[in-house]
Amino acid sequence: MITGYTTAVLEKAVRAAVHAPSMHNSQPWRFRLRDGGIDVRVERGRPLPVAGHGHLDDWAVHLACGAAVFNLRLALAAEGTPARVRLCPDPEDPDVVARLMPDSPAMASPAELALLDAVPRRHSSRLPFFPQPVPGETRWRLVDAARAEGAWLELVVGTAAVEALGQLAQSANRVLERDPGYRDEITRWTRGGLSADGVPARAGGPVAEPQDLLPQRPFGERTRAPGRDFEPEPLVAVLGSAGDTTVDRLTAGQALQRVLLTATDARLVASMISQPIEVPAARERLRTALGRFGIPQMVMRIGYGQPGWPTPRRDVADVVDAPLAGSA
Repeated sequence: MITGYTTAVLEKAVRAAVHAPSMHNSQPWRFRLRDGGIDVRVERGRPLPVAGHGHLDDWAVHLACGAAVFNLRLALAAEGTPARVRLCPDPEDPDVVARLMPDSPAMASPAELALLDAVPRRHSSRLPFFPQPVPGETRWRLVDAARAEGAWLELVVGTAAVEALGQLAQSANRVLERDPGYRDEITRWTRGGLSADGVPARAGGPVAEPQDLLPQRPFGERTRAPGRDFEPEPLVAVLGSAGDTTVDRLTAGQALQRVLLTATDARLVASMISQPIEVPAARERLRTALGRFGIPQMVMRIGYGQPGWPTPRRDVADVVDAPLAGSA
């Protein structure tokens, strides 16, 4: 017999959900029980990042909420109460981006438990990686992780291809940095002390230098030690979806989190490079260069290296709403 989720199960699942990545660690989500299920909704009552001069609407918000949905799914599966997920379930309330309803009770698979174990260990690493290459078998696991969620992952292979993507990313970064609103936003989300959101300066990585292949957000102020340049040929991956609707972006967010957790489980670290996505002309050039059907949604740098510095998270009580009618 299938019964609704309880408040206790919701709170346990949300503890995992809030570890999802989000642009500038903005955490743009809320959760609530409704008719035995769990709603995930966009939180409009707090500042949200404006990606790409506003050209992308809620792109960053939808990817983040999709990643949170994936963490919810893992936590619910571990409780023996897996979920059926409906994306954009309420046409009259577009801020409800997902509804998770109880499916038939079942034990979580070893793969699900391994990914759930990786949730609190996944942190973006903005530091230089080690030169050790990622094995072919592990690369295949990452590609398969995206495919399992209905997305695709293109690994950029070869010196010329990686350099071309680096030039595209740097060009997009220059476009963004010419926008005073973008610079102000980075400043607003940089944290120098205790905070429940944003990016601590210590997690921002070293200050960019002219020889760097890929751009970084200017969150940090640390200069790097001599000889600690970034790797000359990183493993770069582009995650994409079939289209660019809200459902496509939520799907991409779930795939993104599955790829990142798969990387963490394989003892890899990763950082996200969204500048080529945020600038429309760069995104189109990237799409054309890849020759893939669909739309690029995120660029990632993946490899072996020091784990990233944890960023703060809001308390569960701060992101859970009171149940609606008929909820347990």
